[in-house]
Order: sequence, then C-alpha cells, then structure tokens
Amino acid sequence: MYQPINFAHKFSLFTEQWQPKVIAEMNDYQFKVVKIHGDFVWHSHPETDEVFIVLEGALRIDFREGEVWIKPGEMYVVPRGVEHKPYAGVETQLILIEPRGVLNTGHEGGERTAVNDVWI
Repeated sequence: MYQPINFAHKFSLFTEQWQPKVIAEMNDYQFKVVKIHGDFVWHSHPETDEVFIVLEGALRIDFREGEVWIKPGEMYVVPRGVEHKPYAGVETQLILIEPRGVLNTGHEGGERTAVNDVWI
C-alpha cells in the first residue's frame, strides 16, 4: 500500500519528449516527469512560478535578458510572468512542479502543447 515513487522507473515508462507526465500531487500542485531535447517555445505562466529540477542531462533556460544553465542535481524557479524558453542539447530528464492545470506552453499554444493531467 505504501510505495515510494521511483524516478528511474517512471522515466522508463515513456519515450516521447516535451510531454510531461504526472507522477504525484500535493495539495493543488503536480509533480511531473518529462524528457526533453532541442528547443521549446517562448512562453510564460502569468499565474504561477514554475520549478525545473534536472535529474539527467543539462537544461538551459533562455530569458529575454540572459540565460541559466541547470545541471543534474540542480533546480531553478522561473518566477510567474517571466518569459522563458527551455533548451536541451542532449536528451534531458526533468521534474517539473507546478499547479494542476498549467499548460506547458502557457498561453502560446501550438504543436508543443501537451495534454494535461496524463498520469503514469
């Protein structure tokens, strides 16, 4: 009945990129795993901050006035309303923490918009 969530196991259950999968909820927040590679789209989340935790690979988050690099074992919080664009030169495994219902592309939409609330 009581089982820990194993990140490696969860990442082994899917191969697609830029499609976050929910692995847990705490209050109104979801913990999501996602694999990424390449460029994402410029977007923002006007209503909420967004947490990126890198487990494997490396993530660069571009901002209009700079960038931040996040390595395995590191995290970064993008403040609400700040326009950003994630990028990964190699396949990178992340944990995202954000409120339930937040679209990965914010209000930008487009082909990179993932279906929300997909649990694994």
